[in-house]
Amino acid sequence: MDIHYQNIQIRNALPSDAKQLSAWWNDGAVMAHAGFPNGLGITVEKVMEEIKDKDDLDRLCIILYEGVPIGEMNYRITPESCTAEIGIKICNSTKQNHGLGKVILSLFIREIFSKYGVSKITLDTNLKNTRAQHVYEQLGCRKVGEEIDSWRDQLGQLQSAVLYELTPETFISYIPNEV
Repeated sequence: MDIHYQNIQIRNALPSDAKQLSAWWNDGAVMAHAGFPNGLGITVEKVMEEIKDKDDLDRLCIILYEGVPIGEMNYRITPESCTAEIGIKICNSTKQNHGLGKVILSLFIREIFSKYGVSKITLDTNLKNTRAQHVYEQLGCRKVGEEIDSWRDQLGQLQSAVLYELTPETFISYIPNEV
């Protein structure tokens, strides 16, 4: 994947991105919403292995803004069910709450629907992450369930998740020339 739009680029993660990804994944402030308030404690070498193990149906991507890495995305395509599961993290807090997430997700979702021909995208987020829920719902994602107290974070606190689905028919793009 290599998407360019204005100052945004979404591209496949490369082994040279392992150091940045490791820094983000080891940062508790970045990873708290995913249940890791102490970070993952993952080495650069392990991240490099994860990047190398990916393929075109299961990919980790880097988000760049003005040429600087600001976050990461991933997708996993399941051809049998014609679905894709996606995730996103804007890791640079100075780039959050400026509307970039909606545009970045729009670019990513459009590419997944068109390139892979999936009929549905699924995603989830922590029930406490209301900012993400708001963005997903603006994009046309439909809430299909909640998993209350379904897992424990690193600190042993029970956490809940909100489950979403998106289809090409309900997708609302926030790419300015497509709105």
